[in-house]
Amino acid sequence: MTAKIDTGLSKAERTDVVGQLTKVLADSYAVYLKTHGYHWNVRGAEFFSIHSLLEQQYREIWEALDTIAERIRALGEFAPQGYATFANLTSIGDGDPEQDSSAMLAELIKDHATVIATMRTALKTAEEAGDDVSVDLMTQRLAAHEKTTWMLRSTLGSR
Repeated sequence: MTAKIDTGLSKAERTDVVGQLTKVLADSYAVYLKTHGYHWNVRGAEFFSIHSLLEQQYREIWEALDTIAERIRALGEFAPQGYATFANLTSIGDGDPEQDSSAMLAELIKDHATVIATMRTALKTAEEAGDDVSVDLMTQRLAAHEKTTWMLRSTLGSR
């Protein structure tokens, strides 16, 4: 027996929001993987501080992945899974472990900007659907990614 999903949102509204949340999940997962990989492969004079910073960041993103996926499930859809599925949903590419630390951080700044743009689209879709829970989730995630971007810029000595 399948229980009726009654969140106060129509099936079409839920589908629209989930469509955007799956992109957010894919972009977030891609940034998680790249951040974790750069954590492993960073080297240079500032190794320890960057290694530690990236660990804090990938752990925070990891926790968020579960929250985003569970929101998709709460809206009655399956969360995407698998590398091929995520690769088809994101425009964020794999990282290059041979880059120096400055190039790694600059690339992560660009990638977080991509995630932020994806989240802003999801936020707008959720607002239009009246999905306050997804709006709140996107607002929290936007704040986290904006803070992460600021920390990365500051580490590079930028504004």
